[in-house]
Order: sequence, then C-alpha cells, then structure tokens
Amino acid sequence: MLRLITDFDGPIMDVSDRYYRVYQQCLAETKRSGQPVCELLKAEFWDMKRARVPETEIAILSGLDAAQARDFAQKRRQTVHTLPYMIYDRPAPSALETLEKVQRAGVDLAVMTMRRVRELDEAFNRCNLGQFFPENRRYCLPNDYVKTGDVKDKPLLMARALAELPPASDIWMVGDTEADIIAAKTHGVKVIGVLCGIRDRTQLEMHQPDLIANNLSEAFEIILSRQN
Repeated sequence: MLRLITDFDGPIMDVSDRYYRVYQQCLAETKRSGQPVCELLKAEFWDMKRARVPETEIAILSGLDAAQARDFAQKRRQTVHTLPYMIYDRPAPSALETLEKVQRAGVDLAVMTMRRVRELDEAFNRCNLGQFFPENRRYCLPNDYVKTGDVKDKPLLMARALAELPPASDIWMVGDTEADIIAAKTHGVKVIGVLCGIRDRTQLEMHQPDLIANNLSEAFEIILSRQN
C-alpha cells in the first residue's frame, strides 16, 4: 500500500492572504498617529516570509523604529494563527483536484499539521476538505496543546502517525517547511518539499529533502512515477 502524508498549510491551503492581512493590521496598530510608514506590497512581503526574513526586519523596512518593530513582531505572533484571520486561507491552485486524484488512485491519504483541532475543522468545514481525510487520518494538535516549536512538535506527530496507521509498503511526506522535512527524516520517511508554501527553494534545500516540487500536484506525479 502506498501512503501519502501531506502537510496542510502550503501544499493544500494558500495562507499568503492571511499572513499579509495580519502584517497590514499589525503595522496599522503599531505605528504612531501620523507616522508615515511604507506598507510592503503583498508579493514583496511574501518573498521575505519565504526567505525567513526576521519579523523585526520586515517591520523596520516598513517604516517602524526598533522598539516598534519588537512590538510588531509580538503582535504578529499573537495574531497570525487566530481563527478570525484563518477565513482568508484558500485552497491552493490544483490542490483539490490533486486530492481527488490521490483518492481515485487508491492511495492511503493522511494530513499532518501544526494546526489545532478547531483550526483544522474551520478550514475543513468552510472548504469541504473533510471528505478527503477521515477522522483517523487527521494528525493535528489538541486545542489545549502548548507548542514548543514546529521542528520539535511535528516529529512527535509523525511518530504517532506511524505507530497508529496500518502498515504501508511505501510512505511519502509532502510539506513546505523544515519541520516537515525534519519530521520525515527523523523517522525514515521519504519527503518532498514543495515551493507553493512559506519557504523558498534556498530554505528547503538547507534541510535536504529527497526532492523538491512546485506543488502537491507535481509531488504526487513524482511519487506515482516511482511506483513499480
């Protein structure tokens, strides 16, 4: 049996609008009355996020001073993963069609995400994604989970999935961050990094995934081409 474990944000959901709107909101809340700021264009902002430019540097490039930049970064961290902003997430181009292809091909499909249950449910319900992932194929964090960091928490989720899921002859992970790559490599799972999420090629290459693809569709085609 072939199994595909996919991350959610990035391969399936485009989160760039959410991140940009939070950036705009935090910039507006942090600046002083009458202070001129230079709001980045969405494309500029997203390129910086994908290159892992520090939040404080993004704030300073936007016209805030050093103290304001620290406030901005703190506000952003507290805001970006809250439910009111998650409504701006949308399925990535071709993601739904790819999930349908995966299902039709009889591949065992699971999702593994650093979202909490309520955050995953919100997207599943709004975008009708639950059809692809039964309850026993959803690996996410409990609502009361205190995160220690994605690169620590995601390998724990992977360990749980591998212990609970039925045996598979071939297992692949698809994700868009270093946490996905580390989680897979820690447990001997082949991993494809995708460029449609929050890391650019340079960032992905630093963590040496088995392969890099443009998106989930291309990753799945690669996986199918490697089946005997």
